Amino acid sequence: MSIIIISACDPLTDLNEDIKNPETVPASALFNNALVSLFDFMASPNVNVNNLRLWSQHWAQTTYPDESNYELVERNVNGRTWNTLYATVITDTRQAKAFMQEDAFLTDDNKKAQAAIMEVVEILSFHLLVDFFGDIPYSQALDFTNITPGYDNDVDIYNDLITRLDAAIGDLNGDSNMSWELIYGGSTSNWKKLANSLKLRMAIRIADMDNAKAQSMAEAAVASGVFESSTDDFEITYEGSTPNTNPLWEQLIQSGRSDFVAANTFTDVLNALDDPRRPAFFKGNITNPDTGEVMYVGGEYGNANSYPANSQPGAILEDPTFPGTIMDYTEVRFLLADAVERGYNVGGTAEEHYSAGVKNSIEEWGFTSDDADAYLAQEAVAYSTASGTWKEKIAMQKWIALYNRGFEGWSTYRVYNAPTMNIAVGAGTTPPMRYTYPVTEYSLNGESVETAGGAIGGDDLFTKVFWDM
Repeated sequence: MSIIIISACDPLTDLNEDIKNPETVPASALFNNALVSLFDFMASPNVNVNNLRLWSQHWAQTTYPDESNYELVERNVNGRTWNTLYATVITDTRQAKAFMQEDAFLTDDNKKAQAAIMEVVEILSFHLLVDFFGDIPYSQALDFTNITPGYDNDVDIYNDLITRLDAAIGDLNGDSNMSWELIYGGSTSNWKKLANSLKLRMAIRIADMDNAKAQSMAEAAVASGVFESSTDDFEITYEGSTPNTNPLWEQLIQSGRSDFVAANTFTDVLNALDDPRRPAFFKGNITNPDTGEVMYVGGEYGNANSYPANSQPGAILEDPTFPGTIMDYTEVRFLLADAVERGYNVGGTAEEHYSAGVKNSIEEWGFTSDDADAYLAQEAVAYSTASGTWKEKIAMQKWIALYNRGFEGWSTYRVYNAPTMNIAVGAGTTPPMRYTYPVTEYSLNGESVETAGGAIGGDDLFTKVFWDM
């Protein structure tokens, strides 16, 4: 005789639970996953993920130079950018915010601060999406009852993001009870500095098309408090073993590949200025046969280049624990130099901020204050004597300092139309001004994306986002 026993502790309704899709997930797990995904995406040099070290013309390629010639569609780089920011970073951040509100152990003040921190990450992610694509789904984005969201105008999105950022800054006070958070350990003062620094960046982005608004934003951001030193940088600390290593290490070492070398666009500038950062930026793997001195040689941008015959990414980038950085104090000083030149009341002189940005970059790459002073003393580098307009001076040194920050290196070129970029051998053009919309949008949301393409002047690599004047 068989006996069936049903325990009162295990109701039959438990059999209907979907353990692979739990109703609640710890907010900490979701938000930290969003942060890691964002930093990994921005740090990665994988040509299937992020090609902006190439588009900024800091690096060139060896065997397969397609991405140096601005190929996006074949490897679906634009689609992966879209999906990473929408489906992972923003979605996880929103879900973390919702689950956090249900946490009975948090006070109302804790929840307010945590919501503001998460809001900053969502705003940053939408800022990136606008800067990549222009018009994007925003007001209807991630509404899972609407699978064909409309696209919002990029100007309107930026304006709303600025309003939301102001609200978040106002809420970044007190104890977040968020010590588990990976970047600042939940420090609301650090997150407020990031939010204000992002506000300053966005102010300078729009300055050429709305100077009055940009001035108000920049002055308010500085008054509230932007980054004051490199200890404030928005960066993640990677670990020495997988799966938590810097994606640079994964591509430069773990992959066993030899895909990247210095771009001649970059080394020609560094050599002309006798830049002290060259030994950190690139390996000294080439010597002058006549003098024995180390040379830094860049591959022809957009061409297939020899790996051994050109300078290779520096050894520091091959450290699996090398930090990943999205925004830093160096960038802030160059933004302040720009603001002063526009007549904004942010304190200091343009020369002081410019020199501080250069000096901080040199020291962060492991060189001395004396090295920085000697570099800045050169006629071609000193703010008062370097060639070009104030925009061209700032653009040149900011672009150099943003080595390893491909997105901002590319964005600096778009903001200032400087420095001069090389024409890619295969594409026959200088770098594009935006990403085109993913192929999946045309198959899944065709009417909306077609309308958006028409609204921005054509879904083309050289159609400009609104702030690119």
